[in-house]
Amino acid sequence: MDDRAQDVMNKQAPVIEPGYTFGTVTDKISSIVLTRPTSNGWFLGFGIAFLVTMGLLYAVGYLFVRGVGIWGVNIPVGWGFAIVNFVWWIGIGHAGTLISAILLLLRQSWRNSINRFAEAMTLFAVACAGMFPVLHLGRPWLAYWLFPYPNTMSVWPQFRSPLVWDVFAVSTYATISLLFWFIGLIPDLATLRDRSENRAAQIIYGMLAMGWRGSAQHWARYEMAYLLLAGLATPLVLSVHTVVSFDFAIGIVPGWHTTIFPPYFVAGAIYSGFAMVLMLAIPIRKFYGLEDFITDRHLNNSAKVMLATGLIVAYGYGIEAFMGWYSGNRTDAFLLWNRLHGPYAFFYYLLLTCNIAIPQVLWIKKVRTHPGWLFLISGVILMGMWLERFIIVVVSLHRDFLTSSWGMYYPTRWDWMTYIGT
Repeated sequence: MDDRAQDVMNKQAPVIEPGYTFGTVTDKISSIVLTRPTSNGWFLGFGIAFLVTMGLLYAVGYLFVRGVGIWGVNIPVGWGFAIVNFVWWIGIGHAGTLISAILLLLRQSWRNSINRFAEAMTLFAVACAGMFPVLHLGRPWLAYWLFPYPNTMSVWPQFRSPLVWDVFAVSTYATISLLFWFIGLIPDLATLRDRSENRAAQIIYGMLAMGWRGSAQHWARYEMAYLLLAGLATPLVLSVHTVVSFDFAIGIVPGWHTTIFPPYFVAGAIYSGFAMVLMLAIPIRKFYGLEDFITDRHLNNSAKVMLATGLIVAYGYGIEAFMGWYSGNRTDAFLLWNRLHGPYAFFYYLLLTCNIAIPQVLWIKKVRTHPGWLFLISGVILMGMWLERFIIVVVSLHRDFLTSSWGMYYPTRWDWMTYIGT
């Protein structure tokens, strides 16, 4: 390593604040789980989450009884909030795998403080994402028909359908993410087992720790399995959202039939995923006193990733607009005009503001390391990325080739309840 590289490393904020040992780090983290009393704020947050979840269950139950007619979908907008939310949630889940797998392979030590809750975020995001296509089917109790099994009717899935591709992509991604998360937890679960004074907790943690004793053989097998899963998860970061982008790219709808969608969707997924990671990391470090472990270096590096992927997303917007003009295709040109001047133009300009204009303040280092500003900017980016999915799905569909089939899309309260509930 040359002197300049060493100087840069010395000037960086530490991964954790000085003065900690392996023992003191373990003491502080395990005390949060085992001995810290549950605060009123936690009960308040849990109560709000419980009420919202009950609203989700009510909306889904009513959907099962009445059908998808309670949603705002219509002709020509057959894909509404369900597909918008599916793409948005599956994108958010990418940051956890990126932090866990790719940064592990690149030996980035700063991932260690945030990878665990980022992986948990991935699991919840994938669960939310997987729910929407099933509900969107209209007859969700027949969702198992999408799996290639020798059924009694001798009818196999249509393997040229993107819906079947989504089943394979999302199920594979969820399985690898779950294994990666659980294997990483095993040494921590063993620590909680050994430190817990509650007999029931000891039994539960002991069962989950699967006999971990911290021997050299255990660590060797653990590192081999963890590295193997990281190698499997890395291509999934790129392939899953690529497959999701094919839901649109293989269609002939104006605004969908473009080859830039795969890299554009992957960049957008990482963009929104890191925004969600910061929206979780900043309150967690504040409420649990983890400023020494989730330091300015973590905030700075995460903001840099958001800035880089945001520029890629902005490039994708520019290419879409340029090709709409340069292609000479009247339908593509009209799509561009409709986005800029049509009935949903306000949301398109809001999208550009949220995803391109406001994140440019991340060029300033003080903003990248300021928790309050980062939290607000991350929320703006998440809103902008949701609007991007809305523009891609709804605005492309509501005015297509035939003027006789043009229409408007108005989400109902059931659309909003399902989205907010997730």
